[in-house]
Amino acid sequence: MSEAQGQRTIRCLIAKVGLDGHDRGAHVIARAFRDAGFEVIYSGLHKSPDEIVTAAVQEDVDVVGISILSGAHNTLVPKIVDGLEEYDAFEDTLLIIGGIIPEDDRPGLLEMGVAEIFGPGASMDETIEFVRENAPERD
Repeated sequence: MSEAQGQRTIRCLIAKVGLDGHDRGAHVIARAFRDAGFEVIYSGLHKSPDEIVTAAVQEDVDVVGISILSGAHNTLVPKIVDGLEEYDAFEDTLLIIGGIIPEDDRPGLLEMGVAEIFGPGASMDETIEFVRENAPERD
């Protein structure tokens, strides 16, 4: 049985926001998502929230995966959420975060609309399954 049998291709933007220069995790998840049959766009390093929002809207992605290790998640993620809302794209976009997010910061991010937070050591299979089960339906 083919993995993509009967399913549309899920489009994902894997994004590195802010000054965080460590992108090994972003590359690992991008490759795993590609291997799972997702279409993946990688933002490259040092992108602003506006650049990420613009790319997400222009590429009409289903999923935005933010990789962040810098500790600036409480500043940068709300700007991405606001930008997606400005373009009326937030409701149609699954927003996930990977990286180092302290437990105390997770509830606030989830309340603002982040669907899930994957920390170091998260299972790639569980992450892929989460995206498959939660990516918004397209008409």
